[in-house]
Amino acid sequence: MTKKITKKELVEVVANTTGCTKKAAKDAVDACFAEVEKTLSKGGIVDLSGFGKFETKKRKARTGVNPATGEKIKIAATKVPAFKAAKALKELVK
Repeated sequence: MTKKITKKELVEVVANTTGCTKKAAKDAVDACFAEVEKTLSKGGIVDLSGFGKFETKKRKARTGVNPATGEKIKIAATKVPAFKAAKALKELVK
């Protein structure tokens, strides 16, 4: 069975590891996520050494198929968030 960790559990781990309050840990976790979101929304890159890199990638416009009708539809170009794991993380997961 795969372990799933929620944001609440992540806050608890940070609080227990650092010895700070859960409120301070929540503020720190929220600040980290907010900075990642802000950087990606501006097209930047968040590079966390030994963990991985978050960046935005452009998807080209393409033609798709509506599965209900079989009709061809145009899908507009868009930007999407992407994550590339660092070598150290890949090795750890193996």
